[in-house]
Amino acid sequence: MSAVGHEEHGHHDAHDHHDHHHKETFITKYIFSIDHKMIAKQYLITGIIMGVVGIVMSLLFRMQIAWPEESFTIFKVLLGEKFAPGGVMKNDIYLALVTIHGTIMVFFVLTAGLSGTFSNLLIPLQIGARDMASGFMNMISYWLFFLSSVIMIISLFVEAGPASAGWTIYPPLSALPQAIGGSGAGMTLWLVSMAIFIASSLMGSLNYVVTVINLRTKGMSMTRLPLTIWAFFITAVIGIVSFPVLLSAALLLIFDRSFGTSFYLSDIFISGEVLHYQGGSPVLFEHLFWFLGHPEVYIVILPAMGLVSEIMASNARKPIFGYRAMIASILAIAFLSTIVWGHHMFISGMNPFLGSVFTFTTLLIAIPSAVKAFNWITTLWRGNLQLNPAMLFSIGFVSTFITGGLTGIILGDSTLDINVHDTYFVIAHFHLVMGISALYGMFAGIYHWYPKMFGTMLNKNLGYIHFWVTAVCAYGVFFPMHFIGMAGLPRRYYTNTAFPLFDDLADVNVLITMFAIVGAAFQLVFLWNFFYSIFKGKKAPQNPWRSTTLEWTTPVEHIHGNWPGEIPEVFRWPYDYSKPGHDEDFVPQTVPMKEGEEQLHH
Repeated sequence: MSAVGHEEHGHHDAHDHHDHHHKETFITKYIFSIDHKMIAKQYLITGIIMGVVGIVMSLLFRMQIAWPEESFTIFKVLLGEKFAPGGVMKNDIYLALVTIHGTIMVFFVLTAGLSGTFSNLLIPLQIGARDMASGFMNMISYWLFFLSSVIMIISLFVEAGPASAGWTIYPPLSALPQAIGGSGAGMTLWLVSMAIFIASSLMGSLNYVVTVINLRTKGMSMTRLPLTIWAFFITAVIGIVSFPVLLSAALLLIFDRSFGTSFYLSDIFISGEVLHYQGGSPVLFEHLFWFLGHPEVYIVILPAMGLVSEIMASNARKPIFGYRAMIASILAIAFLSTIVWGHHMFISGMNPFLGSVFTFTTLLIAIPSAVKAFNWITTLWRGNLQLNPAMLFSIGFVSTFITGGLTGIILGDSTLDINVHDTYFVIAHFHLVMGISALYGMFAGIYHWYPKMFGTMLNKNLGYIHFWVTAVCAYGVFFPMHFIGMAGLPRRYYTNTAFPLFDDLADVNVLITMFAIVGAAFQLVFLWNFFYSIFKGKKAPQNPWRSTTLEWTTPVEHIHGNWPGEIPEVFRWPYDYSKPGHDEDFVPQTVPMKEGEEQLHH
């Protein structure tokens, strides 16, 4: 397969050089670009903008929880007199903020910032391809993503308010336009936005899979692929399997809302009125939603795992420990992630036997996750660690992945889960294991591959400030949530003042909010570093981290087609660090094997 791919590349070479004579305009270079490197930057910058929106929302509702019924000028300015009369937040806009924050962070920041950005940037560069299999389809997938982002933002300005049914949009709250203000036009826009987002994800995923299978350079067998490419490849496969299910769930919900069907609705009374629906079941929606919803966790975390594996090997100056075990664990996670969705539904009236089946598969997924964690720790063990910002975020990723994963064992057990279901304990768990871990992976990737993207270096000292404040504040926000969750504090309540039982927990919520505000403020350090360094950063050398993989053999100046001459041939696996018998402590994949040299192979 790889040999065929190589011949095809040879065929493309002349064509690519011919292209250079056509001067690219601003529009073809920066807007409707079909170059994978530019599309990666478009995804990243769109993801960062959406991330700012998501973080601002989280600060607004955190302030409401910490100081309920207080008047804030910022509420008045951002939410307007309708949703914050006199600067006091109303309860329905609180639910809307929680809903849109969750949607933006899960789909538009983490999925785009990890899969969209790094799959696009690294797949062609690390497998030795001129570009993606279809540059045009790649461009379309970005613009569909951009369109869905714009529609999601527009839904914030609908008169009745944005979608308010939680990011999981369970019916009947999401299926009945009269249920709550945000269930009207805001909910419709949410569904349209997600349908377009799913189309974008599917086009991107198909492109990634075809590229990895067909366009590898000569010598690049599957067992010589960096772990990043394995992670992106399997992530794309999970996306192709599970995203269509969410699309079907959304379509059936649109039918229920607009065409009078009853897929999810049955025997409903609202404000004393008997509605004509019968025969449907909201639990059907839960099954369809979580069949995507749980693999989505791994669609977000697997690319981060791949990036972290690559960065750790490079900065520990050691081969990654257990390469084949790492690949096997990615495959196991991919398979198991599609058969554990029911653990989100233990309190939906599920048959206890079925609950025990989902408990078993959920606990089983801890095994490949533990294999990865132990292999990362062993890779670090006695390594010559270069503690740059990318490496610190990678180590932070392992820390939050382990601490968040441990609470997953509690939530995956049906008898234990019932006690803490829908409390802050759940929020603490998934923000640590998915939100913060995935963000750390994304930051690590940005610090490591920034020179490849923009040809300049980020400021290292600002990177250190960014990491340490973020690390302290992330635990400051989510660690206490475990305790208020075990004390029974429910999630999605805009105030707890009606329950004297929770008065003692008010101070903890204030503490959490203070950490959130400080942590969010210090993301401005990252934003300044990111945008300033594009224009004013120190020029990057070709291989700043002395890494072995193919992307560092391309010139710093971006050219369409990646390599100016022939595509290099690959002779070894991607982790030949500190190998005996070589002068340097890294041996690039393009260096032929010496006579009698041992193939380390994992």
